[in-house]
Amino acid sequence: MTFQLHRTDLIGDTPGTTTALHWFTAGPTDSPVRVHLQAALHADEQPGTMALHHLLPRLRDADAAGQLRAHFTIFPSVNPLGLATYSLRHHIGRYDIETGINYNRRWPDLYPLISAAISGKLTDDPHANVATIRAAAAAWIDSQRPGSAIQQLRLLVLKSAAASDIVLDLHCDDDSLKHIFTSPELMPRLQDLADWMGVAATLTAEDSGGGSFDEVLPSLFRKAQLDNPGYPIPAAAETATLEYRGRADSFDALGREDATGLFGFFASRGLIAADPGPLPQPAPGPTPFEATEVLRVDAPGLLAYRVELGDRVVKDQPIADLIAMDGPEAFMARRPILAGTDGFVLSRVSGKYVKRGAGIAKIVGTQVLPARAGGYLLED
Repeated sequence: MTFQLHRTDLIGDTPGTTTALHWFTAGPTDSPVRVHLQAALHADEQPGTMALHHLLPRLRDADAAGQLRAHFTIFPSVNPLGLATYSLRHHIGRYDIETGINYNRRWPDLYPLISAAISGKLTDDPHANVATIRAAAAAWIDSQRPGSAIQQLRLLVLKSAAASDIVLDLHCDDDSLKHIFTSPELMPRLQDLADWMGVAATLTAEDSGGGSFDEVLPSLFRKAQLDNPGYPIPAAAETATLEYRGRADSFDALGREDATGLFGFFASRGLIAADPGPLPQPAPGPTPFEATEVLRVDAPGLLAYRVELGDRVVKDQPIADLIAMDGPEAFMARRPILAGTDGFVLSRVSGKYVKRGAGIAKIVGTQVLPARAGGYLLED
């Protein structure tokens, strides 16, 4: 058996503090295919951890039966630093409380950091070129000297991901249907993942503006292609963020369902020599993330939604009413918040008291919205 639990101690930034990170490996170490799975990078998002809790025994059993055809690295809760950040009975797992930085932002743009290292080493062999780029990325990661616990964690996770062919980052939204974020060049290759996951939408963007984890490796290979047009360089990392519904949806039944979808995906790819189970229903094809409206309010107030998740709406249709909480008509007046595009309601906020500028819903349309084209696409 190769199924193994590992522990890495992250050296703390203050005296006497150390944080343990637990992670797993399974499958032959010499396999030509490597898979990286992680959940709860935003440490307050637990549905992905529940899914991996149910997937791990299946991987263990498949490993014991000699069925694994890929090497798996699994971080069921990849951010133990974020798990520790409680304040006034609230878990603040989305942001580093020292810097205020979102844990899924400002991941490094690798290509400028390794371009000199691969100069003159590329050939007409696409597989050799991928190996050269991965070796340069690993060497850069190894050359870094982390100055904090979060930097140590990032470098450890990034090294595993950079060596992998499939990289899945499991998240959730606030109150949402299942969906995927990925890079446009990886579709339709990842349509089978969307099918097995049963998503309502696959949203694509080359650069959503925040340096998200799932964009690091596609960007690396894309920029290498653009900078070296005479050499074959495939998009060698199938990377995606999987949004498993909302924060409140950490239930055994849903976790088992999600684990079954992941197992079926890997088995259908031949990475587990097992029956994947019944083929899933086809999921919708990809749409540009720029065609999704993040509907915001222009004043504070209390929300009263008029729509449910999945409802189809048209431009200028009321999505919610905003009840005034100050001014001459405080707690009496309400006014409609209107959709800015045709589409369907992918997500809503669970907290109904909102401040001015808050995003309250995502509406997935089909036409790129001028205000979204080339802009910052995240909420944040």
